[in-house]
Amino acid sequence: MLERVDAMKTLPVFDLVDRRGRPLRDLRVSVTDRCNFRCPYCMPRAVYDSSRRYLPRAEILSFEEIARTVAVLREMGLRKVRLTGGEPLLRAELPKLVRMLADLGEDLDLALTTNGSLLERHARALADAGLRRVTVSLDALSPDVFRAMSDTDVPVDQVLSGIDAALAAGLSPVKVNAVVRRGVNEAEIPALARRFRETGVTVRFIEYMDVGVTNGWKRSEVVPSAEVVASIDREFPLEPVSEGRGGAVAERWRYRDGGGEIGVISSVTAPFCGDCSRARLSADGHLYTCLFAARGTDLRSALRSSPKDDAPLRALLRETWEGREDRYSELRSEERRSPRVEMSYIGG
Repeated sequence: MLERVDAMKTLPVFDLVDRRGRPLRDLRVSVTDRCNFRCPYCMPRAVYDSSRRYLPRAEILSFEEIARTVAVLREMGLRKVRLTGGEPLLRAELPKLVRMLADLGEDLDLALTTNGSLLERHARALADAGLRRVTVSLDALSPDVFRAMSDTDVPVDQVLSGIDAALAAGLSPVKVNAVVRRGVNEAEIPALARRFRETGVTVRFIEYMDVGVTNGWKRSEVVPSAEVVASIDREFPLEPVSEGRGGAVAERWRYRDGGGEIGVISSVTAPFCGDCSRARLSADGHLYTCLFAARGTDLRSALRSSPKDDAPLRALLRETWEGREDRYSELRSEERRSPRVEMSYIGG
């Protein structure tokens, strides 16, 4: 494996480009389909109850298979890898995978998205293994509202301690993702902004999206990003950060007094499909080229049928991305009702 990785560091990069001219730059890797939260917008308890069958170990990609896939994609222009779940910190020995990916080259940006409940325990080991950044999902500070948004008995203070541990371990920048759902947590917007101002932590407020089909999404429950910005601006005046998005999902705003930044992710009211450069790899090895896709491409079979030859995997990746035309968010207004993969399966 090490000989192969060392060789990879010297290979030229050939960009993959889809039918709309979008390169593949960012891969979200789900390392498990399990989670210890039951957020209604992602894994509602009525569906993901005690009878739920999760993936058996044999069907989940090994760390070696994940690293091999990332190595091949790095040849083709991949620059960022984000580990997700379910809850990724439920996957045993996750720092081992981080180290394997970090060894692929310093130009590969490694990040993690987590609900933060186990982060205090693992932050230092992850940083030592080569993780660079972490994003924590935190939808409220009020214990009651936090419980309503996450449907868990984990106290919100445990998540906040995880954020502190990440900062202490040097996982910077730390970002907080807050899904905003009308009638549930929109009153928490100013409190979240207030809590993380002047801490170096950027809060990103996310419009409630129709990912999957189990969360009962209604457009009336979407709080537009413009409303989020206005809510914060009334207490802490904001100004836009004037730079191109460049494939990033968040629109950035900074406090006029220098107190830091917030971000808003407006997939519903201001779709950004046009420069989307992300793909998602499920825990069982299916590659999805859109968060709202119905089907993925089976990479696991290619990995396991040709364990020492990357050519079939490379060809399958190229065929999949070069045939990509996805732009679901731009078409949402046409009221399409096709089946969609659940967010917990591909990590959001």
